[in-house]
Amino acid sequence: MPCANNPIEKVRELQRTLCRAAKRNGVRRFHALYDKIFRKDILRSAWEQVKAHKGAGGVDGQTIQSVESNGLDAFLLQLEEELREGCYKPHPVRRVYIPKADGKMRSLGIPGVRDRVVQGAMKIVLEPIFEADFKPCSFGFRPKRSAHDAVEVIRQTANNGYNWVVDADIQDYFNTIDQKKLMKMVEKRVSDRRMLKLIRKFLKAGVFEDGKVRSLNTGTPQGGVLSPLLANIYLNYLDGVWSERCGQVGVPVRYADDLVILCRSEGNAQEALRRLTLVMERLGLKLHPEKTQIVGLWEGRDGFDFLGFHHRKVRSWKFKKYYLQRWPKAKAMQSIREKVRTIVGERRERLNKSLAQVINALNPVLRGWGNYFAVGNSAKCFTAIDSYVRETLYLFLSKKHNVSGRGWATRWAHIDFRKEGLYHLSGTVRRYSHSVNAVG
Repeated sequence: MPCANNPIEKVRELQRTLCRAAKRNGVRRFHALYDKIFRKDILRSAWEQVKAHKGAGGVDGQTIQSVESNGLDAFLLQLEEELREGCYKPHPVRRVYIPKADGKMRSLGIPGVRDRVVQGAMKIVLEPIFEADFKPCSFGFRPKRSAHDAVEVIRQTANNGYNWVVDADIQDYFNTIDQKKLMKMVEKRVSDRRMLKLIRKFLKAGVFEDGKVRSLNTGTPQGGVLSPLLANIYLNYLDGVWSERCGQVGVPVRYADDLVILCRSEGNAQEALRRLTLVMERLGLKLHPEKTQIVGLWEGRDGFDFLGFHHRKVRSWKFKKYYLQRWPKAKAMQSIREKVRTIVGERRERLNKSLAQVINALNPVLRGWGNYFAVGNSAKCFTAIDSYVRETLYLFLSKKHNVSGRGWATRWAHIDFRKEGLYHLSGTVRRYSHSVNAVG
């Protein structure tokens, strides 16, 4: 039996209490929340989560390592005092850009370590309250829910006669959230003025880019600990409208801002897209005109990409019927090949490494990628990647030993990479192991 004085258990008990209270009364507004975020056990729990996720420093240059070297207790005590006195002020987030699969750049906001800890404490307190309101169709960034749960619901629903899919893409979602509308949604459950004021501070903190601080009137910068929760609160309006008024049109499956709606007919799919567009307009959001489409799954005629997988119906040789299957989408296959090529590539400094060193660098990348895509129908894709890895290693060995000409595959065929410790994807595909109820 867990000890009542255990700090972790005390935090969990608070979350359970808040969630139960929110479920008992669907319109209750919570007024005594702010004093909980600077509790020592909650701040320390938030710190542990921030540390586990690692991450770079913000505009102040403070890192996780520098916090620990300078004294964690003093760091947490200072946060506690600033929050208690109401003088805590978030720093602007550091804006960085990372490449997207389509060649464009995605903007990320990196808060400072101190701000990530405070946001983590706020999330610990706020999340169980809003979890009571979130709908079953939402899977992203929620406790005990995963991308695998979402794609399994899609499989079950499609195999139950839903052969039309609205594959929707919300244009620049995190940067276009209406902050005033968002705060009104938060206020439906939170009446604590100090907590609401702190949320607004984070929304208005601005971004630091090119040596200047720019204030934001819309959006919640991606990268913040609190942003996924706020993003789910905002789109919970869509989930609620759909649950109350549109359930007969189609079954939605949402993972943060990634969304599909499965329908029984093409007419229903067109109506679902029309209604979805109207709800987006109410929220001040837009569907991407080029990336939003209606897909027909009949007899495997078409498929769609969702959460890294390509989904398409395939005819069963045994039952002579079409069933939805999933495997890594083309961009996911390209991505893992590029990572392998980067690790094993031709640069001179890499040729100085031993085969064992290269394999040790490859294994965590292959294992991480494979663990995600193993739940599905990825056997052929896994075999293809294993073959690519072998060929890349054959070329690496040829260049390392300065052996040119054809026949590199047979030249090194005597080497058993599996015995050398190389992780193989083939044979790791597994069935979905959790029970999940199809939405609707």
